Amino acid sequence: MGKIAIVYGTSTGVTEDIAKRIQKLFDNADVYDAAKVKTEQLEPYDYYIFGASTTGFGELQDDWANLLPQVAKMDLSKKTVALFGLGDSASYSTSFVGGLSQIYDELKDKTKIVGAVSTDGYDFEESDAVVDGKFVGLPLDEDNEADKTEDRLSAWVSELKKDFK
Repeated sequence: MGKIAIVYGTSTGVTEDIAKRIQKLFDNADVYDAAKVKTEQLEPYDYYIFGASTTGFGELQDDWANLLPQVAKMDLSKKTVALFGLGDSASYSTSFVGGLSQIYDELKDKTKIVGAVSTDGYDFEESDAVVDGKFVGLPLDEDNEADKTEDRLSAWVSELKKDFK
């Protein structure tokens, strides 16, 4: 398996914590803050895991504002990307993990995106991050479902290890 870059954007530190937890499940992953990383640092990697929290009503976390357009300009044609997003399914049930969809929409035609997750077991009304009946990446709700995070991370990373070959 090639090297993995995990890039997160966070306002409160929760997404950073999840990124580091994902890192521990891989042997060869490096973690970067979206607010500080340069695309030149990311270019050598074969696999990317991009994570962001959702702010307000489905908005992408601010650290990705500058980085996402730059990442979209990279040659990702031979790369593989997985996505994870954090959101609050109770307070923002109609825009749950909406930020995840913005990364997906920007990159879906430029690279192979893996790691879609069934909506089963999630309690929300609507999400732009659901495409063809599945979330485009791993949605996590540390506000209301933190007790499910460990199992969701383990299952998701197990699937990614198959895709990251």
